[in-house]
Amino acid sequence: MRIVAGTAKGRALAGPKSSSLHIRPTADRVRETLFNVLGQFLDGQRVLDLYAGTGALGLEAVSRGAGQAVLVDQDREALTLCSENARAVGLSGQVEVLSAPVARALETLKRRGDRFELIFADPPYAARVVETVLDGVVAAGLLTPSGMVVVEHDKREAAPDTHAGLAREDQRRFGDTLVSFYRAP
Repeated sequence: MRIVAGTAKGRALAGPKSSSLHIRPTADRVRETLFNVLGQFLDGQRVLDLYAGTGALGLEAVSRGAGQAVLVDQDREALTLCSENARAVGLSGQVEVLSAPVARALETLKRRGDRFELIFADPPYAARVVETVLDGVVAAGLLTPSGMVVVEHDKREAAPDTHAGLAREDQRRFGDTLVSFYRAP
């Protein structure tokens, strides 16, 4: 796994130990396509990476010009990987690692008054929480008016065309993985 583009292009990211069942990193080719859809450079945007795992999505965004990324996970190994990867690619000054379950993290971010132009969510596929994630993000008021929520999920989990005031703008398939892009209409 490597950063695909931007200031940290080509730098390696550490992945989970082979025995880890909780962390499923987003493949380089999926991240590359995802950022082709989003636009190559993010011009100072604030990014939230829910279920961050290795932090690859948030770190890729910062490498491509995002001003700050908040990486959220509750798994101890994932939190260590997020911190280590941010240091390894030289982006730790622009990254906050938040240790909490996603629902509690959303409440914390809401209380702090945080807002994000780009929100990634890559929950465990078995959790089947696409709609729950969209509900939580909207209820917490974390998305800026022109912001986008990108959810990676299993192809067998239906992602609604519209939900919680968000409309699906695009969807891409990569084997068993779907990536759904939502924006407020």
